Amino acid sequence: MKAPINQALATSISQRLKQVRAEKGLSLDKTAALTGVSKAMLGQIERMESSPTIAVLWKIASGLTCSFSSFLQANKPVAGSDVEQFVDDPNMSVKALFTFDPQKGFEVFEITLSHYHTQVSTAHQSGVTEHIHVTKGSLGLLVDGQWVEVKQGQQFVLNADLDHGYRDNSGTTTFIVVIHYPLS
Repeated sequence: MKAPINQALATSISQRLKQVRAEKGLSLDKTAALTGVSKAMLGQIERMESSPTIAVLWKIASGLTCSFSSFLQANKPVAGSDVEQFVDDPNMSVKALFTFDPQKGFEVFEITLSHYHTQVSTAHQSGVTEHIHVTKGSLGLLVDGQWVEVKQGQQFVLNADLDHGYRDNSGTTTFIVVIHYPLS
């Protein structure tokens, strides 16, 4: 049985993907080559037949050199959002606190991991950094192939243009992440 789709999220992602492809004049084949996401999956996302996991959405955003929050915010105001619960990632929720600002080059999220969930992410665009502040629990960060623990009240700056990951070490962990994109 197919997992249910969060309709509002699927609509937002679909609209943004179509918009970026049109702006850049990209076919589905070219988009697949840039993102590492199959042409079939991209088509399903655009037709709202499938909703991507967080990891797949990051691959799309990185490959298209777009901010992650732009896919969550297609129909929403510039600042703040609802908590996005990805159907295929039930132990990770994402809330955009400040959506991407191209003049400043950053976006801010509150992320909650639960049930000792591990989320591994492929490298983002060159020069992207994540400034992380743990507000609850204990966060494991995969950095250069090693897990580093960041406890409540602590901070860490992560080079996100390398493969990296997050792990809930305490049952429920919440953290703020400021993702900074290099200004072009």
